[in-house]
Amino acid sequence: MVDLETPLPSPHGDTPYESDSPCASELQLAAPPDLTPPADVGPADGERLLDLAPVVRESPPWLLSAIVHITALIVLGLVFLNPPVKSDLLLEVGYSDKLGNELDEPLDDITQDEFQLDENVLTPDNLPEVLDPLAAPQVSELTPDPLLTSGPVVPGTIGIALSGREPGMKQALLKAYGGTTRTEAAVTLGLQWLANQQQSGGLWSLVGPYTEGGSVENEAAATAMALLAFQGAGYTHTGDPKDEFTVVVRRGWSALLKEMDSEGRFFHDLPRSYQLYTQALCTIALCEAYAMTNDEDMYHDAQKAVDYCVKIQAEPGGWRYEPGIQSDMSVTGWFTMALQSARMAGIEVPSPVFERIEGFLDTVARDDGSRYAYRDRDGATLPLTAEGLLCRQYLGWTHDDPRLLAGVAYLLDNLPQGDRANVYYWYYATQVCHHMEGETWRKWNDRMRDMLPERQVRRGRERGSWDPIGDRWGDAGGRLYVTCLSLYVLEVYYRHLPLYQTGILRDD
Repeated sequence: MVDLETPLPSPHGDTPYESDSPCASELQLAAPPDLTPPADVGPADGERLLDLAPVVRESPPWLLSAIVHITALIVLGLVFLNPPVKSDLLLEVGYSDKLGNELDEPLDDITQDEFQLDENVLTPDNLPEVLDPLAAPQVSELTPDPLLTSGPVVPGTIGIALSGREPGMKQALLKAYGGTTRTEAAVTLGLQWLANQQQSGGLWSLVGPYTEGGSVENEAAATAMALLAFQGAGYTHTGDPKDEFTVVVRRGWSALLKEMDSEGRFFHDLPRSYQLYTQALCTIALCEAYAMTNDEDMYHDAQKAVDYCVKIQAEPGGWRYEPGIQSDMSVTGWFTMALQSARMAGIEVPSPVFERIEGFLDTVARDDGSRYAYRDRDGATLPLTAEGLLCRQYLGWTHDDPRLLAGVAYLLDNLPQGDRANVYYWYYATQVCHHMEGETWRKWNDRMRDMLPERQVRRGRERGSWDPIGDRWGDAGGRLYVTCLSLYVLEVYYRHLPLYQTGILRDD
């Protein structure tokens, strides 16, 4: 959560990073080796790193999950008749040969007992051959585009943008987009730390009992952030009861839903500047939970929360601190993501809401839309530029839009630096670059995937968390805030499918 006029972390007024500044880790570790593939090996800028078109175009979302489960049954049936045969799922990937293979490499500072990839998980390397795994009716015959329409998707299906969190797809996407054993180990350790911080009633705290907590307590927001981290890695309240995180997520949702009133509002007795951040975060988490589980009990709660978000949209087209009053880029970005999460889940969102958001974005756009400011009277900042560009991507800007390309170039001129930490900026910019794919993603990921795990605490009571000291807004947000945003960044490989590939569901 971020803010302008309170101690909450805010990107407003942040000084852009110098592109030629040295990159020195706070832990003063040796710089990671240059893993960038030669220019004649990697994909061109904008080229898809993993071609999802055949899967998405020819199959309804539920079929991906069905294929994995049916394949598992086939494997179990054949294991007693034939020796295992290793065969490849044909994927067009230009990145995995250099980066994804690192999933199999051991780590110096994490033992196999601490973390090990499950060798029994179905991946592109061990899926058996099938005659026609993509045979299915056209997606358009079954469901509208879950990203860009306001109508409901077919009951029982997961929003296509969230399907990368499912086991088989998760492993394939990790390899394709440059995830490593180290990034996944960091996610696992971070989730373990979060699980240990859950309070007896099921909620999380923004101020403690861990060290370096936030400046103001906000249990609803802290709980939503924690649940988003678990869900981003594929854990839900309806998951395998034997999984240690299933009960954690279940208890979290049981407690958080009790915080929502009859209007769909999650905030109560909070300082003015915390209220709408809380509403947006809780709505994102709730819509994702419904999309991932199709839990009918959650549908009405999610719709109610979304309806309240729509109801309190301010006249300028965005949101700020109080319901229906004023707009700023920071709060509006979180609400835009909340309403996009609703679309992914098939929750109804009136189309005029998005048109009004675009109108507000125009008022804070700078340099022809390539950069963004906090409010209409302010100058552009780096974090808000990343946030504004992500909103534009979801609201329909094309991959080759000159304004988007100029904005992305600005982000790449300001790669993450360990000695100038700003996890709020990293969170938004990572998503923007991931959606762009190609050389853009390679350049950003080469820096981020090594630097962020290096910053994770590996010893002592706070093992698995990220220290907020030194982060641009860490003193205000606290350890849980910094840890959750760091986890979202490291889950990016599978948290959402690349936006411009899911666009093939549209008529164009």
